[in-house]
Amino acid sequence: MKNSLYQRLALTLLVLFIAIAGLFFWWSQNLEQLSRNEAEQRLHISLAEHLANDNPLLKEGNYDYDALKNLFHSLMILGPSFEFYFIDPTGKILSYSADPGKVKRKTINTQPLLDLIEQKKSLPIYGDDPRDIDGKKIFSTTAIYNGDTLKGYLYVIIGGEIYDSIFSGIQSNQHLSQSIALVFGSVIFFFLVLLALLRYLTLPLKELTKDIRQFKGSEFNGEKIHFRDWPNAENNEIHELGRTFNDMAQRINDQFIQLQDNDRNRRELLTHLSHDLRTPLASLQGYLETIELKRKQLTDEQHQHFFAVAVKNANHLKRLIDQVFELAHLEGGQVKVHLEPFPLGELLHDIVAKFSIKAQQKQITLEVDSNDLEFEVVSDIEKLERVLSNLIDNAIRHTDKGGHIILKSQVETPNHIKLEVIDNGTGIEAKDLAHIFEARYRASNSIEDNRQHNGLGLAISEKLARLLNSQLAVSSAIGEGSTFSIELGQ
Repeated sequence: MKNSLYQRLALTLLVLFIAIAGLFFWWSQNLEQLSRNEAEQRLHISLAEHLANDNPLLKEGNYDYDALKNLFHSLMILGPSFEFYFIDPTGKILSYSADPGKVKRKTINTQPLLDLIEQKKSLPIYGDDPRDIDGKKIFSTTAIYNGDTLKGYLYVIIGGEIYDSIFSGIQSNQHLSQSIALVFGSVIFFFLVLLALLRYLTLPLKELTKDIRQFKGSEFNGEKIHFRDWPNAENNEIHELGRTFNDMAQRINDQFIQLQDNDRNRRELLTHLSHDLRTPLASLQGYLETIELKRKQLTDEQHQHFFAVAVKNANHLKRLIDQVFELAHLEGGQVKVHLEPFPLGELLHDIVAKFSIKAQQKQITLEVDSNDLEFEVVSDIEKLERVLSNLIDNAIRHTDKGGHIILKSQVETPNHIKLEVIDNGTGIEAKDLAHIFEARYRASNSIEDNRQHNGLGLAISEKLARLLNSQLAVSSAIGEGSTFSIELGQ
């Protein structure tokens, strides 16, 4: 289970504090011991030399080891913190002041003795402790000569075993007091640090809570919600949480606004569709009722005319319903795209041929302009044909008699081609260009005629273009015509 931020911070602070306190305590103890040893050794550095010069047994060269042992014992009574040893030049212990069995070593290393006599190293200098196989002690020493012959060394341990046992008892009491003081100080320090840490943590949490309450009380009316601007710090979980909440809240607000817009557009679309459906349906119903009520009074020519109008309105109604279902199908994301390679020139000529009669009826010139009719594209031929057909049908409807429409293809790169439907018709006002691909949007200069059109063609074409990984673009000017374009690749 992942620890919380508080747990991790508290654990890290506690471990860090214990480590720092332990390191400081160890360092202070070592520094104190080192300073004490240096002071003790410097204070008694000449002790062995004075003892050798003042004692007849050593000064006169009398090396009766039993007598030396008694001497050392007497000196130890006078100075119980010292231990006395007589060492031969090789380091062998010849005599000492300790009780039998206390001395664990038979020899010691004489190099530290020479270092102290010759003052080759800085104090403190540690020598072997005869009473401890691995122990080291500060000491005082001097060389003992008989004439010019080195007989050995007087080796005086400073702070011997008795001193250590007494000092350790005193030191334990001091350590107890120091430990109590350290624990008490640590608790106070830890409490103060924890208060500061909690203060530091709760301030941004308080701000975040304020933002959440503000978001909870918002009415989602489209107004931008102003939250605290959190710093971009990925290593700070609270700041990252605040930034994530801001993004989430803004996204929810935008989605709610979009839902409101979609709902409003849906209602408007239903209103327009109801009108568009009602118009051909009412016309169809009217003509059929007329035929039914007055069939004996109508001439054959009138019967044929009324039936032709009724069929025309029925076809219009069917096409409108088909487009509504197609648009719903596209918006639901249920349309599959079947990509395949095919020569573009053949498709362009087929489309022009399909609309040639309709263009001739309005005396409009419809032609293909291409710099590479053999260019091969990879696309869904059925959906591309539908897009271009919608654009040409729209261009014919908005182009006056005697105008011209060009279906142009221009190879821009070896792998891309641009298709354009260019007309010199009525054009589109600049304020309408941003909305012409919306379902049921009618431009302010839209043509109101008796032909079968319902305003869904451009919306369907735009969505089909997106399915083909392209985008339908438009440029237009009033009185000069319009240009719709789409780009395709190989």
